[in-house]
Amino acid sequence: MSNYNVLVVDDEKEIRDAIEIYLKNEGITVIKAQDGIEAIEILDSRQIHLIILDVMMPRLDGISTTFRIREQKNIPIIILSAKSEDTDKILGLQVGADDYVTKPFNPMELIARVKSQLRRYVTLGTYEGINKVIDLNGLTLDQSAKEVTAHEEVVKLTPIEYKIVELLMTNAGRVFSINDIYERVWKEPGYNAENTVAVHIRKIREKIEIDPKNPRYLKVVWGIGYKMEK
Repeated sequence: MSNYNVLVVDDEKEIRDAIEIYLKNEGITVIKAQDGIEAIEILDSRQIHLIILDVMMPRLDGISTTFRIREQKNIPIIILSAKSEDTDKILGLQVGADDYVTKPFNPMELIARVKSQLRRYVTLGTYEGINKVIDLNGLTLDQSAKEVTAHEEVVKLTPIEYKIVELLMTNAGRVFSINDIYERVWKEPGYNAENTVAVHIRKIREKIEIDPKNPRYLKVVWGIGYKMEK
């Protein structure tokens, strides 16, 4: 896990410093910011591979920061917050966060989640066929660049959204069940995965389809799952 830069954003110095100690023990370089404004400034000048982001911060809170970051970058974001209500988790995920850890957190759990997100982000498309460019009548996937283009415009996808699109496009015409999609993308058992997958499918359609309600590319196969039309 060396040579990775993780940006830790929290208004509490003790938490920033504690996370830095744990990550440094894993060989990860830590850059620290005390609020969302400072974090965005750092993102403009440094290469960052993952962000750990507190929700409750002055000047620019974590949810607003995530929204701003997602307008430009698809870096993995782990939301860190004392709030444990499901509504906060859902809001964070809906604006583009990839994971959610509740304070007080178990350091080993946080490290495991950081490593998991880094692997997904850095190794997306690194299996056989990385240099393959797939075109489905105007929807293009460039695996080496980790880039999706629709209607001649680059689509800004989160890492999870990209992974779903990559799975479906590299297997165009094949139907994947909701559990299949969840287990292949999230790398964990797909129990009660329907809502999570459905939210991501809806967001992907909004980004790649001209008319999301009548999708041309990402089709539902009722009672079975989803597929990308050849």
